[in-house]
Amino acid sequence: MSSSPAGHVARSTVRPNAETGSRTPLRTFLTAADGISIDSVYEPGGVVYDASAPSTGHPVFVVAHGFTGDVDRPHVRRVASALARHGAVVTFSFRGHGRSGGHSTVGDREVHDLAAVVEWARSLGHARVATVGFSMGGSVVLRHAALHPGTVDAVVSVSAPARWYYRGTPPMRRVHWLVTRPEGRLVARYGFRTRIHGDWDPVPLSPVEAVPKIAPTPLLIVHGDQDGYFPLDHPRMLAEAAAGHGELWVEHGMGHAEHAADDGLLARIGDWAVAQGG
Repeated sequence: MSSSPAGHVARSTVRPNAETGSRTPLRTFLTAADGISIDSVYEPGGVVYDASAPSTGHPVFVVAHGFTGDVDRPHVRRVASALARHGAVVTFSFRGHGRSGGHSTVGDREVHDLAAVVEWARSLGHARVATVGFSMGGSVVLRHAALHPGTVDAVVSVSAPARWYYRGTPPMRRVHWLVTRPEGRLVARYGFRTRIHGDWDPVPLSPVEAVPKIAPTPLLIVHGDQDGYFPLDHPRMLAEAAAGHGELWVEHGMGHAEHAADDGLLARIGDWAVAQGG
C-alpha cells in the first residue's frame, strides 16, 4: 500500500557521483521499498557547471512520466533535455514500464518508486529536489509529497487527474479498458510495454485528498484547456484543495501531458522551480 511510512532505501548498482563530479550520465536500477527494481537515469545538466550560476541555486528535477511512458521514450527525453537547462535531471521508468520490474498499479504503489528516486537524487549531492509529474506521474508527485512530507522542495503536477475512476472522456474510457479488462492488459503489455496489476485494495489516497497535505512545500498545477483526458474541473478541484497555497496555470491551446508540453512551457516550469529556492 502506498501510504506506508517513509524509510525507503534506494540501492544503486553504481557509485553515485557528487553534484560537482563527472558530467557523465549515470544509469542504474534502484530498489523501491517493496523490492521492485526501478530503471533510473541521472544527467548532471549544463547549469550545474556554469560558474556564473552556482549549483546551490538550482534543483535536481525528478521527472515522473505518464501511463505507458518510460525513461527511453522520446517525449520523456525531450522533457529531460528542456529541464536540464535549469538543473540536473533524473528520469526513471515507473514499475511495470520499460525495463523496470513489477507491474503498474496506475498511481498507487508508484509512490514507492518516486520515493526511491528522490532519495537517490538527494544522495547525489543536490540540496534541492523538485518533482515534475505528468498525467499519472502528476498524481504520483502530489501523493508522494503528501505521504512523505519534507522530502522534496517543490512539486509540479501537469495534466493530473483530481479524482480516481474518471471515465468522462473517450481517452479515459480507453485507459480504463486497458487497465480493467484482461484483453486490455494484453494490449498494454505487448503494444505499450506496460505490465498492469489488478484492482486496488484498498483504494489509495486520491490526488485531491493529497493536495492539502503538501503545504508548505511550493506547488504548481499546470493543465491545458484542450486536454482530451481530464477537463478543467480537475485542475480547478486541485487548486481549490490547495486553499491558496498552490499556483494554477491554465495553458491556452495545450492538450495532455508530455506530448503537449512545449519547450516554452517547460522553460517556465524550470524557471518557477529555480525561483522557489529564494
